[in-house]
Amino acid sequence: MKKVGFIGLGTMGRPMALNLLAKGYEVIVYNRTANKAAELEGHGARIAETPAETACAVDVLITMLSDDTALESVFYGENGIMQGVRTGLTIIDSSTVAPQTSRRIYADLQAKGVQFLDSPVTGSKPAAESATLTFMVGGERAAFDAVYDVFADLGKTILYMGPSGAGSNAKLAHNTMVGINLIGLAEGLSIATKAGLDPEQFLQIVNAGSANSRQAELKGAKIVNRDFSNQFSLKLMLKDLLLASELTGQFQLPTPLLHAATSVFQMGLSKGLGEDDLCSAVKCYEDWMGQEIEKKHS
Repeated sequence: MKKVGFIGLGTMGRPMALNLLAKGYEVIVYNRTANKAAELEGHGARIAETPAETACAVDVLITMLSDDTALESVFYGENGIMQGVRTGLTIIDSSTVAPQTSRRIYADLQAKGVQFLDSPVTGSKPAAESATLTFMVGGERAAFDAVYDVFADLGKTILYMGPSGAGSNAKLAHNTMVGINLIGLAEGLSIATKAGLDPEQFLQIVNAGSANSRQAELKGAKIVNRDFSNQFSLKLMLKDLLLASELTGQFQLPTPLLHAATSVFQMGLSKGLGEDDLCSAVKCYEDWMGQEIEKKHS
């Protein structure tokens, strides 16, 4: 069984690393916030002192970091991954970053005899916990095939999308739809609530009809129950939408719905909702209509 390194033990990375440990992998972890790594030591993980130490000790290294800046720091910073890599290592990056960042790291690692797969995920925290994530992967097909078993122990749907950057492109297109769908859900719930309808009952109509979406299924009940605990944060959703806007700008592709959704999430961030779940963006609508969306109490 492959020896796996894991860097980035946040909302998504922690349950992914725990799943690897539960399935019998020898796991070496590094996290910039040391106490998160210490928790996994109690589950059998070995703690590395630096990203370089993690990279030099494993067959497969997984990174799950918040943004381009964090990823580049872990790769290129002092005692970073680049200083610890060796020929034959495969790195799986499950962060959501700009495709050009993925391609740059891929090229730099290729020169060192190291494979790099941009492999962002969807499914948020519940899927990370249940090992039912969807992976969208870019890079060399042979490298993907060689570590497919690791993907299969973390996810349910694993799709090879094409050359380096393809996974990151797919994730930005996907999260564009996530953001738009969430704002559509918030808007529909706001109309129903302002009209005096029971939003919980209205959700039954949505889930049974053509307006249904995964956002309605995953976030509708959270909204009406006033549960904004973080499964995927508003600030990370906004970060992904801004990356998608950069990408569509390169294509000179008009994306009016992307820009509308981005504006609402920017308003949510300005309200201090960045650390809450992305569905907390509904609070912008609640401010505008002067009432909360919540289920009626009998």
